Amino acid sequence: MSIPVELQNLAEVMTRYRFAYLLTASAHGAPHAVAVVPRLEGSVLVIDGIGRRTRDNLIQQPAVGLIWPPREESDYSLIVDGQAAPDGELLRVTPSRAVLHRPARRPDPTEQGACGSDCVELKVPTVATSVGLP
Repeated sequence: MSIPVELQNLAEVMTRYRFAYLLTASAHGAPHAVAVVPRLEGSVLVIDGIGRRTRDNLIQQPAVGLIWPPREESDYSLIVDGQAAPDGELLRVTPSRAVLHRPARRPDPTEQGACGSDCVELKVPTVATSVGLP
């Protein structure tokens, strides 16, 4: 279940979290995650002191993800996609999208249907009804 976050509201939403994971990918697609404490300066996320592997990954692929984990299991994670650019010892990330996300709640076996309230079951038409046969 995801809730879009307007980028102009990102600063306020970030105050709910302690730290984030910065996700980069190597030239071969291997993921790399590091814990960071981004701050928002204007419309850009700034991260102090990036490491060698993060910097090397960014040279090959500037698209990054940031994930602020929830404090409690029932809370939302904040996920931000963006484009990153090293700037000396800093990393500047220009966000392109942000969402609050958590897994859909587990269905209650006593409820009607398999999905619970976080999804809608679709009825697949049979061949007969899809071509107008009785």
